[in-house]
Amino acid sequence: MELLPDLLAEVRVDLAYLGAEVGLALRQVPQALVDLLVGNGRMSQAGMLRGLPHTACVCVESAMRPRNPNVLSDRRPEEPLYTRSEEMPLYEELKIFSGNSNPALANEVAAYLGLPLSELQAFKFSNDNTFVRINENVRQRDVFLVQSFSVPVNDHVMEMLIMIDAAKRASAGRITAVIPYYGYGRTDKKDQPRVPITARLIADLLTTAGADRVLTMDLHAGQIQGFFNIPVDELTAMPIIVDEFEKMTLEDPVVVAVDIGISKRARDMAEELGAPLAIIEKRRTGNNDSSELLNIIGEVEGKTAILMDDEVDTGGTMVNAAVALENAGVRAVYASSTHAVLSGGAAGRLNGSPIRQYVCTNSIPMPPDKMTGHMNIVSIAPLLGEAIHRIHTGTSVGAMFQKRTHA
Repeated sequence: MELLPDLLAEVRVDLAYLGAEVGLALRQVPQALVDLLVGNGRMSQAGMLRGLPHTACVCVESAMRPRNPNVLSDRRPEEPLYTRSEEMPLYEELKIFSGNSNPALANEVAAYLGLPLSELQAFKFSNDNTFVRINENVRQRDVFLVQSFSVPVNDHVMEMLIMIDAAKRASAGRITAVIPYYGYGRTDKKDQPRVPITARLIADLLTTAGADRVLTMDLHAGQIQGFFNIPVDELTAMPIIVDEFEKMTLEDPVVVAVDIGISKRARDMAEELGAPLAIIEKRRTGNNDSSELLNIIGEVEGKTAILMDDEVDTGGTMVNAAVALENAGVRAVYASSTHAVLSGGAAGRLNGSPIRQYVCTNSIPMPPDKMTGHMNIVSIAPLLGEAIHRIHTGTSVGAMFQKRTHA
């Protein structure tokens, strides 16, 4: 095989070694090599190498193989010690898919991003098996799957796992599980003998299915983030809930945490509203969602109370707290939570309670039979949409809340 002059022009030779052997000046190397090796253009590669001193032959052979600048011995003086790999995955366009738990919220998120909701089929066969099919090309796309773990919780969890698997097998570049409401979040520790930590189990299932990261909102306990071995972005709905109460211009407000566990978030909300903090001490009895109020810590008499919790399930805790505050002489009672689970007869309990208005979000879809005149539902779509945009573009998610951060 003959080496052509244009090929030789690309051969890189270690000039220090070559110059020591054949005494060629730096500016003379390219043409000298051509004259020496090519000659009349008929010499073979082996013959050309035989025509050079041994060290020069080694240098030429070394120069002809691919060089790796990350290997110190292959590096030239002008090259940095470490360079960014050209094989790093580049995620192409953004794709938003929705499961069956909250398609209305997913559509709002897509609208915020100025994108159509991507097409996906998710349904059950007659034998109760879940089937998912992605109807668009997602190869090397940045895929976001929106699914709240709301009722029916187990179906929606399984549907999310299958959506993740489908996206992974379709060669998605990156898969982000967007979970506005993380079901099973309350089973985050062993508080009784021989019980599971289901919040950790769900985290393991999501990771094993193939999720690359998780985007969620107001987990029941912040330590759930540590159950994952993949990045987790936890947003908070507190800014939009605070905005709603600021619009009401309530007289002499006091933020009341429904239990000690939510007191830190309640304190942050109180700081945002410029209001004092009170805490209700309670004790949960058994596994039937019943609780016993023990004491109100803080001054509430004559004030407008704003009850705060991360979620309202059966409504027992929130209603009992409202009654206790009314008996303590508050002017009025308002309530708020990020997630309105409202299982069982919770909607009726709230409607018949002293609570004047209940502010919640659409992290869980609200069926018409649970809607009451006391409810004020605010959308978290702008928060989720902005976070998705920042994740896709590689910018800071935490910067969304910096203006509201307090020391």
